[in-house]
Amino acid sequence: MQIDLEAERKEILKRYRQLIIACKRRLVEGDKEIIRKAFEVAVEAHKEMRRKSGEPYIYHPIAVAQICAEEIGLGGTGIVCALLHDTVEDTDLTLDDIKGLFGEKVAQIIDGLTKISGVIDNTSSIQAENFRKVLLTMSEDIRVILIKLADRLHNMRTLEHMKRDKQMKIASETLFLYGPLAHRLGLNTIKTELENLGLKYTDTESYNEIELRLKESDPERKRFILKFIEPLKEILNEQGLKFKIFGRPKSIFGIYNKMKTKHVSFEEIYDLFAIRIVIDSPVDQEKSDCWKVYSIITDFYHPSPERLRDWISTPKSNGYESLHTTVMGPQGKWVEVQIRTTRMDDLAENGYAAHWKYKDSAAEKESKLENWLLRIREMLENPDPNALEFIDDFKLNLFSDEMFVFTPKGDMKTLPVNSTALDFAFEIHTKVGEHCIGAKVNHKLVPLSHELSSGNQVEILTSSKQVPKDDWLTFVITAKAKSKIKNNLKDQRKKVAEDGKEIISRKFHKHKLDFNTQNINEFCNYLKLPSSQELYYRAALGNVDVKEIRDFVKFRESPVKKRKKIEATKLEQLVTSARGKTDMLVIGDDLQKLDYNLAPCCNPIPGDDVFGFITVGEGIKIHRVNCPNAIKLLSNYAYRVVKAKWVNDQLISFLAGLKITGTDELGIVNNITKVISNENNVNMRSINFDTDDGLFEGTIMIYVHDTKHLNHLISNLNKVKGVNRVERIDEKQKETV
Repeated sequence: MQIDLEAERKEILKRYRQLIIACKRRLVEGDKEIIRKAFEVAVEAHKEMRRKSGEPYIYHPIAVAQICAEEIGLGGTGIVCALLHDTVEDTDLTLDDIKGLFGEKVAQIIDGLTKISGVIDNTSSIQAENFRKVLLTMSEDIRVILIKLADRLHNMRTLEHMKRDKQMKIASETLFLYGPLAHRLGLNTIKTELENLGLKYTDTESYNEIELRLKESDPERKRFILKFIEPLKEILNEQGLKFKIFGRPKSIFGIYNKMKTKHVSFEEIYDLFAIRIVIDSPVDQEKSDCWKVYSIITDFYHPSPERLRDWISTPKSNGYESLHTTVMGPQGKWVEVQIRTTRMDDLAENGYAAHWKYKDSAAEKESKLENWLLRIREMLENPDPNALEFIDDFKLNLFSDEMFVFTPKGDMKTLPVNSTALDFAFEIHTKVGEHCIGAKVNHKLVPLSHELSSGNQVEILTSSKQVPKDDWLTFVITAKAKSKIKNNLKDQRKKVAEDGKEIISRKFHKHKLDFNTQNINEFCNYLKLPSSQELYYRAALGNVDVKEIRDFVKFRESPVKKRKKIEATKLEQLVTSARGKTDMLVIGDDLQKLDYNLAPCCNPIPGDDVFGFITVGEGIKIHRVNCPNAIKLLSNYAYRVVKAKWVNDQLISFLAGLKITGTDELGIVNNITKVISNENNVNMRSINFDTDDGLFEGTIMIYVHDTKHLNHLISNLNKVKGVNRVERIDEKQKETV
């Protein structure tokens, strides 16, 4: 196919002009020239490169810069960095070149954006390490993560050109990390789009179904909203308030999440949309005007007292301000109403992008963002954390709802909900946490593990004799406390291990073994211990005895060393052999001699969209793509994931679970079991039914051949009189049913 280079050149210039228009209002003197210079450097650096879609690669940096300008609101330096963000990683330009051309600040941000490349490390994920590096730079300059989010958003918008396994990895990563990050930075519009696109590629069927349902129910929703709004408009006008009032549908991902977590159908979700009232109010009257509107609404519609959320008096740590209440609207439906001012709405939707408009009132939000970044810096102080564990802790704090707790002097501290007295102690200072022996909550003595509630006043009691204990990790929930405790315990173990080293040295000497690294490592492998430090630590506690050393000596002298084959195989070799030449694991094929198991968390069956995950101890585990654990595995260990497909040349039975609900008709259980036993080759493993006030709920575990077989059975069960719903369940749901 002939490429029209002249047409492409015109298109590149057109996109560049659109970018300049988008960032015009925030540019200061000299910015336009430096942006032009960055644009020319990027065009030259990427000139031979093309994207998977066949388009010139330079379209991507321009699009990222456009998002940074339009949707995030970055200034000149941010736009320059967005244009250059892939140059150091993908072209011949070096960081020193960037520093020479654009200065220290731009080079520092580009460094934060440059992905880590190198050898796969078996113990952690490249993505996790990369993310940690981004966070390190981000804690110095917030623009790193904002450009990273823009980069991810454009990649998600153009993901249809990627292979299926790449789509799964990138989309899973987006849901796992980037969505929560955008949320935490108050970029609600970007967060919603990232999550919706993430779902579109990880569970396309559910995404399409919800999208269709939303379109179908749109006219009905509009009628309801008009009916709800009508009586309010008149009285709000009478009060002299300037306002906009409209309905906002819940995002597709939000609906999907609710259906999954609450195990409800689309029809059962009552808050598919919220009514939003945005008032144009001067800053000094914002609070009183919002409460005035609340009072008017609750005069018309009865509120649910436990569903009032006041984020105007105490905004969330990402700066979100709004007043939420749930009221009983027309037709007996509960409706969430959000009340906020134009300023609050702008900040809620666009986060950082809205700052330039509200310089004065944004100062407080800036300081909250700074506090959050300060917390990240503290979390990153730990020099050697397990990268994945670190991300789990980090996410825990990203997702958490917050509460407000006070010191004895009345200073307010923000902590995640379910934080304990010990979390609070570490929040005050690391030393206070390490020496904490108890606390007084509202002047009453409580243990370290006491869960705090919003509004508590907490005084920490300390003793210089106290040191962190292992069990502390079981009841702290903040990343800061966990990381500090782990560090301290590591130091304690190191000290104990020093004594153990001496003990092992003497015992080796006694058995005529050289005390060298090779022998120590072999002894660790023999005892299945992770490191020499663990060996020394156990020796100091008296857990390594003479008999074990004797057995080790015999084992070394024995010519046959029996080792578990799978443990001796390095992970890279396992990955290579699993992927083979075709990069595809075929499940159920006799020719494939690889050791694989079906994961119990999701019970995959032939016909399901699946992938293989390579473990060190249990061969390959096959998971369904929409398995509860899939997003984490695909995001963090992508290099250990193998594409997989079924071949159905043998009739093997697989375990699947069904949940059946309906009205308790006479003989219904008998009718259901009759349908199952009439189905070809279906055996039941277990059946459990429960009735309550004329309704029943049952779970049945059955053996089927594939999804077609299962769907046929589900369709027949739905025809049984009294059955309302039949759905497939996984292991996690089975536990809760």
